[in-house]
This record gives sequence, C-alpha cells and structure tokens, in this order.
Amino acid sequence: MQTNADTPFTVVPIAYVESRLRERSEAPRQGDEGAPDAWLSFEPAVAAGLADLRAGDEVILLSWLHQADRTVLSVHPRSDPERRLTGVFSTRSPDRPNPIGLHRVRVLVVEGLRVHVAGLEAIDGTPIIDVKPVLGRGAMR
Repeated sequence: MQTNADTPFTVVPIAYVESRLRERSEAPRQGDEGAPDAWLSFEPAVAAGLADLRAGDEVILLSWLHQADRTVLSVHPRSDPERRLTGVFSTRSPDRPNPIGLHRVRVLVVEGLRVHVAGLEAIDGTPIIDVKPVLGRGAMR
C-alpha cells in the first residue's frame, strides 16, 4: 500500500455553530440526549451549496472538534471508569488524533447563510467542515 503521509491537505471551515452550549461540560454526549437547537452560520463563499437545503431535511454535519485532545488513543467509554479502557477508534469520543465530529440533525429553517438545526450537541464556535444528506432508509429525500 502506498501512503502519502507527507502530502499536506487543508480542511477549511464552511460554517460555525452558534449554540447556547458554551463549554464541553455542558454538551450532551449525543444529539439525541437532550441537545439543544442551534444555528449554523455559513461562509459567503459556500452560499451556492445551500441552494437546495430545506426545512425538514435530515443532514449529517461533519465538524472539527476544536477543543479535543489530539493525543488520546484510549478512553473509558462515556468517561465511565467502570468501563474497560477502549481504543478511541471504537468509540465516539471527541478526543482523538483527528477530531472530526459526526452529527445527524434536522433542518428547521434556512435563512440566507444561516441554518437552524434541531438537536446539535456541538458547542458554540465549533467549525463545520461539511454537510451531507442522510441517505437510505429513513431519509427524508
């Protein structure tokens, strides 16, 4: 297998989260565990990408968990010391070498460069790096 570990690549935020969640300690572990609604504020350069996004759509947000500890390789799932130490790639821990967050949300409102979504556990200021539609069974479109 050929690798290009020395080849640089750039990930650029396309939006930022606006949420009442200000600290990691305030955020639920998953969106379906009481996460509040939040706004996504998109960069003008990606406005055309929002053209077909509608209220009711379910989307996957990919975020950059900017407060993550990138040195973590093992965790006790859900920060429970009673659970066995587990390799981070078998968990949903935000602390990991490349802290990419995965969030399934429902679009409530699209207002220009701002999108209101339901149930987002990301904290205020979290960069969004991509948005993808939910596909397959249970998808709205």
